Amino acid sequence: MADVRRSMSVAPPPPPPAEITYSGQYSVNPLAQVSFRRMCAQIPAVLGRIARLSWRTDRRAVQLLVLCQVLTGISAAVLLTATAQAMGPVLGPGPVSERLHSALPALLVVTSAAALGRVASAVATYGERRITPRLTSQMDSALVEAVCRVEAAAYARDGFSDRQEAAEMGVTRTHVMVTDAQRFMSALIRMGTAAGVLSVLHPLLLPLLLLAVLPAGIGALLNARVDYEIHYSNISDRNVRGMMRWWATTSKYGDEVRANSMTDYLIYWYRALSERCDRRTLAAAPRTLRIALLCSLAGGIFLLTTWGALAWLAATGRVEAAVAATAVIAVQTTLAALSQVVINGAAVFHTSLYLGDMQTFLDDATAHAPKRGLHQLATPVAEIRLDEVVYRYSGKDKPAVDGVSLTLKRGQILAVVGANGSGKSTLTRLLTGIYLPDKGRTTWNGTDLADVDPADVWRCTGLVPQIFAQWPLRVRENVTLGQPRTHDDGPVWEAIDAVGLREAIDDLPSGLDTLLARDIFGGFEFSGGQWQRTAASRALYRKPELLILDEPTSQMDPRGEHQIFEQIKAIAADRITIVVTHRLENTRIADHIIVMEHGRITEQGRYDDLVHGGGTFAELLALSQDR
Repeated sequence: MADVRRSMSVAPPPPPPAEITYSGQYSVNPLAQVSFRRMCAQIPAVLGRIARLSWRTDRRAVQLLVLCQVLTGISAAVLLTATAQAMGPVLGPGPVSERLHSALPALLVVTSAAALGRVASAVATYGERRITPRLTSQMDSALVEAVCRVEAAAYARDGFSDRQEAAEMGVTRTHVMVTDAQRFMSALIRMGTAAGVLSVLHPLLLPLLLLAVLPAGIGALLNARVDYEIHYSNISDRNVRGMMRWWATTSKYGDEVRANSMTDYLIYWYRALSERCDRRTLAAAPRTLRIALLCSLAGGIFLLTTWGALAWLAATGRVEAAVAATAVIAVQTTLAALSQVVINGAAVFHTSLYLGDMQTFLDDATAHAPKRGLHQLATPVAEIRLDEVVYRYSGKDKPAVDGVSLTLKRGQILAVVGANGSGKSTLTRLLTGIYLPDKGRTTWNGTDLADVDPADVWRCTGLVPQIFAQWPLRVRENVTLGQPRTHDDGPVWEAIDAVGLREAIDDLPSGLDTLLARDIFGGFEFSGGQWQRTAASRALYRKPELLILDEPTSQMDPRGEHQIFEQIKAIAADRITIVVTHRLENTRIADHIIVMEHGRITEQGRYDDLVHGGGTFAELLALSQDR
């Protein structure tokens, strides 16, 4: 019996992180069916794209880089030509002093050409550093803007977050892509120059040398493909791990993590997910080893053949000693340049994969956006209508809102109630044009929101969401959120007073200039109720035509809750107001109440009518009072 009790008292092991798999067009690795030839063909295209991006960023820096490439080619050509001229006297007959004296002009040219090459390389580095930071910032900003401007419905599509994470890697690669491209072109020019010299010295040497380096190029590209396959297979796990890392380590949720004994499991979970990613990486190690060994073996055989051919040519007198010596230098120069072409070419190809992910994400965000019109909205907004509106989330079988018709008039307060998942929040998104309906129409003043510039609609909207952002900004910016109406703080204080937040702000060390971010030095943290009042003040500051409050007082004390609803009543005449709430007593202020169930309006009317109607509203009200 004791053994049974002991076995029952032993907790089960923590579950490992779930395996995340996706299906559909975004579940297929884009490299799975790509041939080696096609991979190589991508390099010129990505070089052209990098050039265009760089040109838009800093034209003078690009011109400087091009000049450096030309100087690199000239210096390499002069260097090898002068070397060939110097080798004749140096290896010829006579005293050493006379041979050196004869070779001195050519040696001075060699020194000058080498110095020119070094200067060109240094200036090219300067040009890269002028372009790279700005280009990275531009790409990063473009991605952030795309995510911010994408239709809200895109977030619900399968794999959106994973594709965003893959696009983020494209931004990361911009740190090195200009450098890789510049080094690739520089090495290509040096290789071409040296190869030309080799072709003049003896036509047999160049094809042998190309064969010696070709296996290394194939191996580098194949390894890049393997690396990307690993990256692609780890996208989902890395994305989830990154989100969980933030939730587990941010101070905002530290109390919950500690008080609920979550630390051990979160650490176990994080390590388990990291180990899963590592296993995929380690599983690919034998492939990369085989690629490296085979390519090195083939390259070594061809390189040995090249040196053997050069030795045979010199030993049999088919080339003079000076020419052979120059050929040795040309071979070494070509080999070094070819190696750089291979390394940086593979890096450019690698970059093309991630840039492709980023561009695909940006194009997809645009392509799948609903086609909205650009008409301007007439104000003031006197009426908002829903006509048989239907909306279904991607991948869901049933609509979240199903055939809803509703008319709202200026000066009216509408209360929306219903159980969780009944469609309340989706309804508010349809009313504001955040979502466009699959069927039916949403109109403001008789104009379909599908035909209106959404920015014009949202300028007339004020929203207090149930889950609101706690922006790491100063108090003033948290109220205005970058949209001040005047240089005067009067309207800011007006919104603050409307929600009863003045006393709390007066107690802050710098008043409106206090940074609301405890994790930053000098920052301060509001309580949950104070943050909710701040969110309400932000909506009121806008003086919107449509004001939507979704559980606006869920974290407030009774005094704060009373003040907010009194303010709602006081300003209702100048706008359309919608209150979404589970606290049914608060719906007394509404002119009209609707009850939603399974995406439909099942009851509507005034508070007193619904209380005595014997329907869902009366049932929910009775349950809320039975405590």
